[in-house]
Amino acid sequence: MELTVWSYCLSAAVLVVLFIWISGMVRYIPNDRLGVLEKLWSGSGSIEGGLIAMHGEAGYAPAVLRGGFHFFVPFQYRVHRVPLVTIPQGQIGYVFARDGASLPATQTLASNEKAADFQDTRAFLEAGGQKGPQRKILREGTYAINLAQFIILTRERRYAIKLESGDEAVIEQMGQLIDGRHGFEAVVIKDADDVIGVVTVHDGPSLPDGEIIAPAVGNDARRGELFHNNFQDPEKFLRAAGFRGRQYQVLVDGSYYINRLFATVELVKKTVIEVGTVGVVVSYTGRYGADMSGDAYRHGELVEPGTRGVWNKPLLPGKYAFNTYAGKVITVPTTNFVLKWLKEATGPHRLDENLSEVSLITKDAFEPTLPLSVVVHIDYMKAPLVVQRFGDIKRLVEQTLDPMVSAFFKNIAQTKTLIELLQERSDIQRLSLDEMRAKFAAYNLELQEVLIGTPRAATAGESGQGGGIEQILMQLRNRQVAVEQVETYKLQEVAAVQERTLREKQALAEQQAHITASELSIQVRENEGKAKLAQARQEAETIQVTAAANADRVRVEGQGDADRIRSVGMADADRIRATGLAEAEATTKKVEAYGGPQYQLNSQVLMRFAEAIEHAKLPLVPSIVVGGGKEGSASGSMVESMLAMMLQERAQAPRRVVPAQD
Repeated sequence: MELTVWSYCLSAAVLVVLFIWISGMVRYIPNDRLGVLEKLWSGSGSIEGGLIAMHGEAGYAPAVLRGGFHFFVPFQYRVHRVPLVTIPQGQIGYVFARDGASLPATQTLASNEKAADFQDTRAFLEAGGQKGPQRKILREGTYAINLAQFIILTRERRYAIKLESGDEAVIEQMGQLIDGRHGFEAVVIKDADDVIGVVTVHDGPSLPDGEIIAPAVGNDARRGELFHNNFQDPEKFLRAAGFRGRQYQVLVDGSYYINRLFATVELVKKTVIEVGTVGVVVSYTGRYGADMSGDAYRHGELVEPGTRGVWNKPLLPGKYAFNTYAGKVITVPTTNFVLKWLKEATGPHRLDENLSEVSLITKDAFEPTLPLSVVVHIDYMKAPLVVQRFGDIKRLVEQTLDPMVSAFFKNIAQTKTLIELLQERSDIQRLSLDEMRAKFAAYNLELQEVLIGTPRAATAGESGQGGGIEQILMQLRNRQVAVEQVETYKLQEVAAVQERTLREKQALAEQQAHITASELSIQVRENEGKAKLAQARQEAETIQVTAAANADRVRVEGQGDADRIRSVGMADADRIRATGLAEAEATTKKVEAYGGPQYQLNSQVLMRFAEAIEHAKLPLVPSIVVGGGKEGSASGSMVESMLAMMLQERAQAPRRVVPAQD
């Protein structure tokens, strides 16, 4: 029975030992992780130098374990499961090597020219890879890296195997250094920001003596064909003899993945030359060029663009990616600008902010101050000459133009009294323009206009002459007032005459309505008379014409009637004559038959009288008889008389005896 218990115990112990043995031989690595193998003991002994066991010694193995089951000798290996290194898009990963060759004193970052594969630790070390921060960076992607050999820093995470208790603090310090330089992100330069990137390289050989900025390097720096691809490839930059320090080449718009431990980037504003100005370049770097100013110019040298010194060709209006650490751009106005010798006024360019009125002493010992304004123009092609000679425009104004202009007007004031200075201002202004124009031309300036203000009295604290000038000005004002009064009286006299004339014209205008009405009435009547006269003349002419026409018509008609009547008369005469002859013959016969002519006449009268009574329907015997004669007188009625006459003639006529016919 006891043997059986001991056998069970022995079997259990064997199983436990076997389980422990098997568990020490087998390790499982997930596919999203990797294993860093640490050898605990080895027959080859320990590592003599470094960290990675390159020859099977005890220590960290250079190779890593990928996903799956792995079998090992029990109790000989320790497997550290670590994550894969992942670099997000648009970010940068920094690599620190724990083992490798030591850096020389002149080198800041480890070279990766030959040892560039961080996923193969053995190849890295055998190629002479250096320990410390690496020049090469990791871009987007996932990497299976031995974290015992390399420390990987990203913005979100630090990838490393803790070897000592202080490792975490050291690694975090390195990460903060990079983060302070915004090194985990690409350098992005936007066109809308109007900036450029000035690069400072922290690795490589130092600049030669006398140089303050590293020249551009590459096979053709002018065309931008640079070996180092805008500092994104440190090895190529150094291989092309690049120097550490601030670089002449700048970064323009775009995105750049630059190792910030190798080079830092400072964003500065682009150089903007506004319209109406030019930029004169003073270069601090480059080769020494030949003087381009000519033999007549002895105030300095002008060199061609790209060389050291003042460039003979200015920058025209526009935007330039100019490295302001490699030179200076002095803005020179090319439009007309005004310099005011006036203490309380300053132009927008502020070149005259230190100018004040010119203090004068006149011929009669007055001390006024004179405000001035001078209009100046600078030829844009002469701007480099001005800068080379004076340094900048403000220095030109304060150290040259101010003393020259002040002295000129002081000299003029000494030849003029205060009154002359006031009254001859326009002449002085014209004279100053003519004489100072040549002086300005000697300084490569064009004087456009000189404007003189009114002289002012100096304050009592300055000269004590303020009261005297005011007294002179008061006398001038009183004199002018008197002159103006005389002119005023003359004008008032003229105005009085004009007023009298105006009054007369106003009175005439008041009666003008009546005068106009009467004149119109006269004109109306005159016009009516003329109209009537014209009408009468027209009627007379009409009558004359009508009468003449009627006379002509009557004459013609009369002539026609006369001819007709003459013809008719002659015909009637012939007819009547014939009839008369016939009647006469018949009458003669009748008369002879009735007893003669007298009897025949009476007979016809009585017949006509009887016809008249018949036609008038009168009674033969009147109903009322009025007698006009006396009884027994011979007078009586006409009928009685006619009857009596007929009877008498009948009685007196001889009686003819007609023979009886058979």
